[in-house]
Amino acid sequence: MDRLLNGKAVVVTGAGRGLGEAFAVHAAQAGAAVVVNDLDADLAERTAANIREHGGRAVASGHSVADPEQAQAMVELCVAEFGAIDGLVSNAGVNYEALPWQEEPDQIRELVETNVLGVIYTGMAAAKAMMAQGRGGSIVNISSGASLGQRKLATYAASKGAVASLTYSWALDMEDVGIRVNAVCPLAHTRMVWKSERSLRNCPPDRTPSRIAPVVLFLLGDGSHGITGQLIRCNGPQLHIVGQPYLKAPILERAVWDSDSVQRAFDEVFSAHLEPYGLEKRVPPRLRKWTEGASTPLRSA
Repeated sequence: MDRLLNGKAVVVTGAGRGLGEAFAVHAAQAGAAVVVNDLDADLAERTAANIREHGGRAVASGHSVADPEQAQAMVELCVAEFGAIDGLVSNAGVNYEALPWQEEPDQIRELVETNVLGVIYTGMAAAKAMMAQGRGGSIVNISSGASLGQRKLATYAASKGAVASLTYSWALDMEDVGIRVNAVCPLAHTRMVWKSERSLRNCPPDRTPSRIAPVVLFLLGDGSHGITGQLIRCNGPQLHIVGQPYLKAPILERAVWDSDSVQRAFDEVFSAHLEPYGLEKRVPPRLRKWTEGASTPLRSA
């Protein structure tokens, strides 16, 4: 397993520090040649230099994933330097906390351009190059458990939900050409965690980015052959698959729905099937009266 990625060329975005740096360094230790990308070119070069100093192969890239031409240039750099591109880790992302009435359009735009468009642009460029090579490859997108819904993180959560949906769709599109597409939902002690007291409580310092790296390496390597379209969560000690959304039974059907029949459907049927929502699994208000009194035994008349 020490040379899991021997002979492969990999691009890692947002690799100047944190999770991306850990992914890049571990990929190099596993034998890959790595394009270390970060919008902060100095940080990218620092990570690349560290890899080279320890006998690995790496070049730095200061390209912006949010610009389609620069995303294309980053992939072309990998092919020019290392002769191919076998893997992509779309890790670059930004985050902030805000309540809905505190959101600023400029912040929203920057986040969506980086977290959503950046993943799309870079993945498109990588897929084109992998298709041209004709030997397949692996794309690992970085999503988040926040995609299930989290307080003060609506825009970030929406962006990571988009990454999850993109992963499912791309896996369908690319399977026949041998490109695996999966996503990892990591929880590690990084700068994003430092910004939130809540996150700091849930993510102690020992949950380092290096504890997530083996999951990404596995997905980049040939051992993950046949695994695609999966959302995989790792918070350090725990590793599990995230279930995909599904159509929940019962499914009611009638020729035409009107306001009265929709009301009846919820009053008589769906009220008992409402889903807890958000990462914290908050019970909907209509059901809360039952769950809050769950410790009191029900008595028949």
